[in-house]
Amino acid sequence: MHLPKLAGLLSFISAIDCINFPFEARVLEEGDIGNFSAISFGNRATASPVYDGPECKVYPGTATWPNEAEWTRLNSTLDGALLKPIPAAAACYSGPFQNTNQCNFLLRNTSSSRFYINDPLTVLAMWPEGDTCYASASTAGLNCTQGGWPSYVVNVTTVKQIQAAVNFARNKNLRLVVKNTGHDFYGRSIGFGAISIWTHWLKQFEFLPEYSIGEYRGMAARVGAGLESWELFAYMSRHNMTVLVAGPYTVGAYGGWISGGGHSALASTYGMGADQVLSLDVVTADGRFVTADVNQNTDLFFALRGGGGSNYGIVTSAIVKAHPATSVLSSPLRFSVQPTTNSSATGLFWAAFDEYHRFGLDIVDNGGTAYSNVNRIAPQSGSNALPGASFSTTIEMPGMSATQITAFVKPLYDRIAALGFTLPASAITQASNWQDTSHGVGDVPGSGGRFASRIFPRVSFENSTRFAATQRAIRNAVEAGYQFHGINMAPSLDIAGYPGSSSAVNPAFRTGVMFADVFENTNLRGLSAQGVRDAHAKFNVYMDQIRQATPEGGSYINECDVEEPDWQKAFFGSNYARLAEVKASWDPWSLFYTPLGVGSEAWIVRSVDHGMPTQDGPLCRVES
Repeated sequence: MHLPKLAGLLSFISAIDCINFPFEARVLEEGDIGNFSAISFGNRATASPVYDGPECKVYPGTATWPNEAEWTRLNSTLDGALLKPIPAAAACYSGPFQNTNQCNFLLRNTSSSRFYINDPLTVLAMWPEGDTCYASASTAGLNCTQGGWPSYVVNVTTVKQIQAAVNFARNKNLRLVVKNTGHDFYGRSIGFGAISIWTHWLKQFEFLPEYSIGEYRGMAARVGAGLESWELFAYMSRHNMTVLVAGPYTVGAYGGWISGGGHSALASTYGMGADQVLSLDVVTADGRFVTADVNQNTDLFFALRGGGGSNYGIVTSAIVKAHPATSVLSSPLRFSVQPTTNSSATGLFWAAFDEYHRFGLDIVDNGGTAYSNVNRIAPQSGSNALPGASFSTTIEMPGMSATQITAFVKPLYDRIAALGFTLPASAITQASNWQDTSHGVGDVPGSGGRFASRIFPRVSFENSTRFAATQRAIRNAVEAGYQFHGINMAPSLDIAGYPGSSSAVNPAFRTGVMFADVFENTNLRGLSAQGVRDAHAKFNVYMDQIRQATPEGGSYINECDVEEPDWQKAFFGSNYARLAEVKASWDPWSLFYTPLGVGSEAWIVRSVDHGMPTQDGPLCRVES
């Protein structure tokens, strides 16, 4: 190709990122505001660098809560997209919304539907909302209230709607939250008296066979923020390529997943979800619609890739890397020991567990991931037996054939078999974490769901002393009754590629070789506030052992304990100071608030005492 033609082609490809989806072409203009000053734009240049607004965000019942005429006018500006939804489970309670058929559907059939994922209010953990209205066959003595659910929801289908709602919330001092699919486990997509921006239906997709920006040259995809992971597999097949998503689930891949970091079955091959992002279109706290990439608004581009979701702006679409089509096969492994008085048998189980974690380095160093679960098997009441345990994993190796995986895992199988375990023959299958098997069906909210997470550094597996301490801490947690869910993955900077080094991904991920969730599994529904505190204090005894054994590690903000100690360091590491500067620059009004988000330590929710932080009360400044 002649150089002038090549230069012209590259210029054309670089210009592609100026072309938005149709829903992004409808933007709020100054002329749209007229005399409706409530939707006027903010000015970062004249805003106080230190928040000087009212003590609390406005909430229903206060004197400055917008009146019906203002909400009606906003709805007109939003083309009728303003919803005032009630909790779905109100159908089960006496009152104007009671509906026996609908209640029965919630109790019996939602697990085979998309009802909750497509509901404007629902998130998948009920306790952060206050658990104020849940589906039950017997609601005698129970009340259903709005609790921590937002008062209004904007069902956005255009950028203009997002801008108008953002401006209204900022100018009226309302609490603003952002929700996509509801994969929210600690309360960032809900809030008492809030107006919620619901991005669920921003599902457009465009494949870009050639794309260029900064140092990147290659395939890419333009993706709407509302696309769910499972929906992307059809596009991958159609265009014979791969984009990173959070497995075959209903996670909104290009909203909170990438903004928190985003792990997947390809983490050891291509890095984190945030590492895939080349450009972002976003509505910021002043109501403006901007592009953030390596050439413009670079500080915002940094923060939105790993610095925590719903805290710097509202992403409407992204341009992400596309990789060659990738096949992921997996090999399962299971072994267990029943409760026994024979301590040697129990010791052999944990010796096999140690062998697996030693092999974890081989898995990640060969581009693989592995998803394991370890659970306690309790002895019968009154028995003197030691608790048993069960272990299962799927070892997932992108790009390997069945023959290659069988040979790859054989040394591990042989070492575990040598300890006396009878293992079934290796059955290589398509990786369950890298295919669409559910078609987005099956998610329902839960009453419990508290857990904590930890990123385990490589040194915890390479150094024998550290390895022993780490394994002992995990074993102690499991034997105390907590489930340990480990994911072997190594999204180092070398793996991440360009422009990963300029992102806010938790630095602990760059030296980590395993990420794990530890589930408390306490049924919180009906438990007293003191009971909640006692259960969590006991859980933290064992989590602290894991934290102390992995001092270079951290925690993952998308899957975490809302009471994680020293959370600024745990979630953001050395990036926190820079992220705080970005937050103050782009959101001097503190419009965007999320629990555990950058800058959130200046705010508190004044809720009733649940024994843990919930979102069912006014959002106010922390008293000096």
